[in-house]
Amino acid sequence: MKKTIAAVMTAAMAAMTTVNASDPYLWLEEVESEQALDWVRAQNKRSLAELESDPRFADLYKDALSVLTSDARLAYGAIHNGQVYNFWQDEAHVRGLWRRADVERYRNGEPDWETLIDFDALAKAEGENWIKGDIACLSPAYRHCMIELSDGGKDAAYWREFDLETKTFVEGGFYLPEAKSWLAWVDVDTLLVGTDWGADALTTSGYPRQVRRWKRGASKGDAEIIMTVGVDDVWAFPVVEHDGDDTYEFILRGPSFFEREYHQIGADGALAKLPLPLNADMQGVLDGVAIFLLREDWAYRGHDYAQGSLIGYDLKTGEAENVFAASDSQSIEGVGVGKSSLIVQYLDDVSGKAARFSRNKKRGWISKDIKLPANGVVAIVSAGGGTDDAMVSFENLTTPDSLFYVTAKNKVSKIAETPPFYDATGVMVEQRFATSADGTKVPYFIMGQDAVLKQGNAPTIQYGYGGFLAPILPAYYEDPARPQHGALAGLMWVKRGGVMVLSNIRGGSEYGPRWHEAALKENRQRAFDDFIAISEDLIETGVTSPSKLGIIGRSNGGLLMGAMLTQRPELYAAIDIGVPLFDMKRYNKLLAGASWMGEYGNPDIEEEWAYISKYSPYQNLKADQPYPKVLLYTSTKDDRVHPGHARKAAARLAELGYDFYYYENIEGGHGGTANQKQLARRTALEYVYFFRQLMGEAE
Repeated sequence: MKKTIAAVMTAAMAAMTTVNASDPYLWLEEVESEQALDWVRAQNKRSLAELESDPRFADLYKDALSVLTSDARLAYGAIHNGQVYNFWQDEAHVRGLWRRADVERYRNGEPDWETLIDFDALAKAEGENWIKGDIACLSPAYRHCMIELSDGGKDAAYWREFDLETKTFVEGGFYLPEAKSWLAWVDVDTLLVGTDWGADALTTSGYPRQVRRWKRGASKGDAEIIMTVGVDDVWAFPVVEHDGDDTYEFILRGPSFFEREYHQIGADGALAKLPLPLNADMQGVLDGVAIFLLREDWAYRGHDYAQGSLIGYDLKTGEAENVFAASDSQSIEGVGVGKSSLIVQYLDDVSGKAARFSRNKKRGWISKDIKLPANGVVAIVSAGGGTDDAMVSFENLTTPDSLFYVTAKNKVSKIAETPPFYDATGVMVEQRFATSADGTKVPYFIMGQDAVLKQGNAPTIQYGYGGFLAPILPAYYEDPARPQHGALAGLMWVKRGGVMVLSNIRGGSEYGPRWHEAALKENRQRAFDDFIAISEDLIETGVTSPSKLGIIGRSNGGLLMGAMLTQRPELYAAIDIGVPLFDMKRYNKLLAGASWMGEYGNPDIEEEWAYISKYSPYQNLKADQPYPKVLLYTSTKDDRVHPGHARKAAARLAELGYDFYYYENIEGGHGGTANQKQLARRTALEYVYFFRQLMGEAE
């Protein structure tokens, strides 16, 4: 036995030596090591000195800050028990205010804001780098809340109980130390909680694998165990739905990032698995009917329910029924559960729409369109909170956000709108289609001044993501703001002679679950081919040329950028690679990476690494290629996508003799920034990079 163990250890050490020999930059995965941080500081100093000394940087930063901290931004909020709750950040409140106002005064444009938590004051008083996270309050009274606070914006966070009547944290109340935690209120004295309970409490993805019932006054360790999932599952997640006088408790087991297995907790505490397919997402419960969005076909009790449909499942009888069967051009993107009806937001050829659905026992589900402007982005701002009144927003790349109040009878009125952040006169937006390598028609939006588009060969930025069911929509502004949003792109790029392009490539949900499914795992190259097809279409139609075409993406979009760098570098003069996945051989071993194997595959399985290895940017970087000078950025505090990806990419590029820019914010989480000023700085850095690469040095 001893000889066998020795042999195993020898083999393991040999394997580690091989890995280290092939990857000399593993030390950069040590996030907070002095050696790694010294390297980060040196890269920041070198890159920032060049980018921030560009004469254009100061004006770009000023423009970004003017948008991100503007008092003219709409104060979006959700209705709960007669109040509208809003989170607000501006120049004076960098960390933000959580506040509320009476619904009627808010609706009339005269909100009397009452501050509940000043996060700047809280951080100063406690000497902590608090960043607001989620807020969970007990409905319908909406008095008892749990507040999530993170150190610098990490996913791992603390939870503390807060009383909205006294506007103070509850002494001796519910409290969770720093961890990746989820919770839901059952009643005033009970929470369902998934957190790091101690030994063997986390899955290999780093998420809770156990949900417990925690009673007020009991120690956390004595909380009753309800369910424990496997260590190789992604997570165990508590869900509580308050439906009138009834409360429904569930535990969601996640076999993979996209799969959901729902277990209902009965009155006797027993668990009952719901018969839904694994690819189904619960949206809420209305009159005892659980509403699910199907991401795969479902055959049940002699009926077929199509992928992409919204269905109702009666929790008492087990009967199912169609609510909304989306067509091939449609994608259901959001569902709000009101007091007696549903608000559904959906896309039709990537154009936003909304409808109200009410249940009639004799006629089934009946829909009524909510009359909103056409050709833009529609979002549910508020639905539920003890009412059938709702609020929805509309915007597009050149039209600022408008907020509409929708009464229970579907009467629509505009109650607020954002003034434009720039003069969009002469700016055109058009939807076009490119043909991908397999013949699929792929839509994209193009934004530019009419005169610039007619002249052609313009400096152009193409944005893409292509993954995780995330649609890329032509938004004017949303939090957190991104460079491709119309307000920032219009003010900082388009009005200065540039063109912005949004790519609706496969991997997103622009045409429902099938659009996402088409680019999973071994089919990932389809997303890359779609992006390339749009780039080539932009060049072939004279919009731009390779010497003036830049591209941008972050997170999964950063992986897309890495693939473009290694597969088609000759197409691009600038590549902005944000908080990226880059080393796909090790992504599943870094932070939350293991949870994404449902998207990319498992690199430890030979057959799956065979297709991942063809596009993994880190392994495909080579010398003597026409790589443009790229910009890489990440965040030290990002505990979702490991900063080692960006660090190692930069180190490998340096080893191969390429120049690059690198910026790592020392705080900020996966968003890459912790407040609006940091976001304005990074946005200005990104745009000054594109100016330098696509328009040349400042005169």
